[in-house]
Amino acid sequence: MSNSNTTDFTNPSVFILLGISGLEAAHVWISIPFCATYIVAILGNVTILFIVKREPSLHGPMYYLLCMLAITDLGLCNSILPKSLSIFWFNSREIYFNACLAQIYLINCFAVMESGIFVAMAFDRYVAICEPLRHSTILTNRVVAKIGLTVALRGSMIVLPYLLLAQQWPYCRTNIIAHSYCKHISVVSLACADIRVSSYYSLTVTVFVTGLDVFFISVSYSQILRAIFSLRSKDARLKTFGTCSSHLCAILICYIPDVFSTVMHRFGSNVPLYVLILFATVCLVVPPMLHPIIYGMRTKKIRESLLWIFTHNRP
Repeated sequence: MSNSNTTDFTNPSVFILLGISGLEAAHVWISIPFCATYIVAILGNVTILFIVKREPSLHGPMYYLLCMLAITDLGLCNSILPKSLSIFWFNSREIYFNACLAQIYLINCFAVMESGIFVAMAFDRYVAICEPLRHSTILTNRVVAKIGLTVALRGSMIVLPYLLLAQQWPYCRTNIIAHSYCKHISVVSLACADIRVSSYYSLTVTVFVTGLDVFFISVSYSQILRAIFSLRSKDARLKTFGTCSSHLCAILICYIPDVFSTVMHRFGSNVPLYVLILFATVCLVVPPMLHPIIYGMRTKKIRESLLWIFTHNRP
């Protein structure tokens, strides 16, 4: 393993990930909640996919979009945690340059895709509540498939400049990354060049892509809330709002921590580095764990299907 700190080199073949810089002695203990998070995220999202595939009554737009979210969450977890856990457990800090770039691409691609899926889910709830008679004609399986393809292409194309720009910079200062994974800004900041293009593009994606997604979600839910409050019966209002509660919870646990993490990284100069690293990692790996729990608890059909599987497969 390379121990070089500031050796003169150009474009190293290997980077060194420090893990949670400043808390190296506690890596084994830190690994326990991260490992538990990883296991729950994998089992939860695979269970969602299995239940939707197995139960014909769940073959509809809302559940197909939920499957897309589960696949995205699985991709996000698998892009981060295996390498982070290998650092915590085996002190395996080396990561090849191309593997590091691939990790940057996959993490950001899945994050943008997830944001797009939330917009699609908000649109689905809008049509289901505000245009219930037209829901089956507007959101057909073909339309949902096109939405999924659009979300995947959008994420792939928007994040591609991250990879192309990071690949072209000369890295001649150090190959040590003070993080538990290849975070985009942590990697490009090691370049001995003017990286303002990378920094500005990253900020633009964060502000405009996420900002537009939040705007469209807000517009959808403003119309949804207007329709809900126009209902005369309190029970009807509560029941209708209940169909949106799981989606709202998923949005909140995704966007709010991400905004705090972005602000802390860009303006939290007095915040300890290990806090920034821990918070950034938690923001990426905890939502994929919570999403299947939220939808499993709050969605009646999924809850009933899961209960049926457990009660009918006992010996």
